[in-house]
Amino acid sequence: MNYEDKKIVGIIASNVDPSTALNVIGHLSISIGKYSENEIMGKSIITDRSGINHLGISQFPFIITKVKSGKLKTTIELAKNNPNLLVADYPKDMLETRTDAELVASINSKENNELEYLGAIIYGDTKDVNELTGKFQLWRID
Repeated sequence: MNYEDKKIVGIIASNVDPSTALNVIGHLSISIGKYSENEIMGKSIITDRSGINHLGISQFPFIITKVKSGKLKTTIELAKNNPNLLVADYPKDMLETRTDAELVASINSKENNELEYLGAIIYGDTKDVNELTGKFQLWRID
């Protein structure tokens, strides 16, 4: 598989502060890593000349972007309608609850249109990911 065949794009709502953005991306990265196919990872263990092992990373590009909240929600919905894409989303409820049980109860009690998203990660074929995220601005601390 070629480095450019697949792509991972993290999307942060533009109104999210940097410390929250890092938390969102961290949690979503664990989710995408867990639920993606094994192909997402490069070599699992990389050993340096000293014999020290280092965990490998994704073999595909991973960029972080930002968009307005409404565009984020629309992008999540479009991505979830594409069966070739894996989508991890981060509703605001994840910040407002302490335990997994509280999170599940909070999300179960709401309709999708009531959820406010702070971020998402989309993984899949580069062409499909670019169709949704190709014009998004790179995320940076302003």
